[in-house]
Amino acid sequence: MFKYIFALTLFFNILNTMSQAIEKPYHHITDEKGNTISFRNPEGSPERDSSFNWSFKLFNEEKKKLNMDIPTDHVINKKKVLENIEKNKNNNYVAWIGHATFLIKLGNTTIITDPVFEKNMGPFIFGPKRFVDPAIDLKDIPEVNLFLLTHNHYDHLSTRTIQRFPYKKAKVLAPLKLGKYFTRNGFSDVKEMDWYEEIIVNDLKITFLPAVHWSKRSLWDTNKTLWGNFLIEYKGKKIFFACDTGYGNIYQQLGNKYGPIDLTFINIGAYNFYPMAKQKDKSIYHTNPEEALNIGKDLKSKKVLGMHWGTVVLSLEPIFEPSQRFKSSSNQYGYHPDDAIIFKIGEVKDIESLISN
Repeated sequence: MFKYIFALTLFFNILNTMSQAIEKPYHHITDEKGNTISFRNPEGSPERDSSFNWSFKLFNEEKKKLNMDIPTDHVINKKKVLENIEKNKNNNYVAWIGHATFLIKLGNTTIITDPVFEKNMGPFIFGPKRFVDPAIDLKDIPEVNLFLLTHNHYDHLSTRTIQRFPYKKAKVLAPLKLGKYFTRNGFSDVKEMDWYEEIIVNDLKITFLPAVHWSKRSLWDTNKTLWGNFLIEYKGKKIFFACDTGYGNIYQQLGNKYGPIDLTFINIGAYNFYPMAKQKDKSIYHTNPEEALNIGKDLKSKKVLGMHWGTVVLSLEPIFEPSQRFKSSSNQYGYHPDDAIIFKIGEVKDIESLISN
């Protein structure tokens, strides 16, 4: 009898383990017990070229060749930025703080995306330094109700910003296995999300969606945490906020399922690692301006807004090339140049005027 019970228990344990493994979606890599140990990009995504040979020495040598002259009209005066935010406090608006950090106000909810307010984007005093400051100081941001984090790279997840963040009652939405950065720093309302998971926040519907990227903060944690895009739905309008992403077939699938999109925020910089990479202007993890426009087209997005440029040198393209190519290539992907939107750092725009036809 005992042997029968033991065998039956063993059988159901094995069956349960197999069931757990089967239930895990493709982007979860599991161990023999069905536990997720790391993540990967959507099936059919481009894969990293093994010939890519990163070199700090070569990168820094090439970086010195870049023209770092900053046009005076690239950045709006901080006082003016604060005045414009105050002027729009009763409106729905978008404000670019720099890089991937935006304030997006929709109704009674003010969202902040991937906030980094430090001078360098790395641990402690290390990492690449910004060549322009944030549009406003962290202490001066308006009250934030919703904190969206796309992934754990240092130019998107800043522990120093999280520690100093003035509105820790804000709800946090973060990819799987990144909640700890918030809970241990005084945030109490933290939700980790998997791809295709949905949540209602006030009068917004937020869906976490796949991106073609990766995660890493140390030598030991490559792809141990998830990454992804946020789809924000508000009063019949759809706003797509991209994680850093490369181009992949997943965007045609997302466009078919969730499109049309009214406005897509998309990374247009950090794509050229030649001569460390064999091919110039091409990265599987960061779209170049043309690939960004192609993602907008795949998503059936009416308008696209370029981000992740003009703030910090992460790659070797000229620092103002991304915005120029984004505009000049727009017609090739079905966009009028006015619908391939470029902000100045600190610019504040009414959302209705941004997404109206």
